[in-house]
Amino acid sequence: MTGSEFREYVGEIKRIPDPNKDGEEMDSVGNLNKFREVKEHLRVMARCSPQDKFLLSTGLQQCDHVVAMTGDGTNDAPALKKSNVGFAMGITGTDVAKAAADIVLLDDNFTSIVVALRYGRSVYDNVRKFL
Repeated sequence: MTGSEFREYVGEIKRIPDPNKDGEEMDSVGNLNKFREVKEHLRVMARCSPQDKFLLSTGLQQCDHVVAMTGDGTNDAPALKKSNVGFAMGITGTDVAKAAADIVLLDDNFTSIVVALRYGRSVYDNVRKFL
């Protein structure tokens, strides 16, 4: 699915009252029912804009998913910040993207994410065994 088709189908981001915080608003997907329908089948989003990344991250979090997002440009910063874990590219990434991200990939290699997960899980397992 292309980014524009995705955005057209699920709607734009809208601001709604936050049920957990009085007087504050939160971001929401335009049509959450259609988003839930699409997310079950969506595997690749082609030609997506930074707004599409933000919309996808918001919708997945509304459906109680943990979201990891990658980005390298200034426009990707809101989606990197919104996601649970943001990965920025260290070589080609802008300073804004690096500041918004939780993790900066120094070699711009996506396999580094897999390696980091393996190390993280290993550390977690060892701490559990120790405690």
